[in-house]
Amino acid sequence: MRHLVSVLVQDNPGVLQRISGLIARRGFNIESLAVGRTHQEGLSRISLVVSGDDAVLEQVEKQLNRLIEVIKVTDHSEPHVERELALVKVSIAGMEERLEIKDIAEAFRARIVDVAKKSIIFELTGDSHKITTFVEAMRPYGLLEVMRSGAVGMSRGEQVLKVREKKAV
Repeated sequence: MRHLVSVLVQDNPGVLQRISGLIARRGFNIESLAVGRTHQEGLSRISLVVSGDDAVLEQVEKQLNRLIEVIKVTDHSEPHVERELALVKVSIAGMEERLEIKDIAEAFRARIVDVAKKSIIFELTGDSHKITTFVEAMRPYGLLEVMRSGAVGMSRGEQVLKVREKKAV
């Protein structure tokens, strides 16, 4: 099973390395990783996707909560919004093919961000499945490059990641 986990952390040097190292040492694989500052000064949010059953998720959460810089760990198993960004460069052989590719891209709401004589670069946002489906739809035309960001997510509704002080151990 795939789990999207948000980790609210103090924005300190080395925190990303400590988190990724901790997960790797436990033998878990990070499928996707995205990091960015939040609206609160001194805090960053790390979104990562890990695969495994509920026991794996529980172990990841326990290990993350042990780190001093970690403020809050949230598994987005509840209703949430999840997005990735992808840039996809596709080879273009002729005008007819160019029109076919543009029609497919339009169906996925992909935006053209660069046009060259023999290639087009599309920008696409959506969930992981949408991005994968778009990439597979473009494969027959000749994929030149694909770059995907990590998944980011937020709980739906009024639920927010609240900052609270960790209890001393």
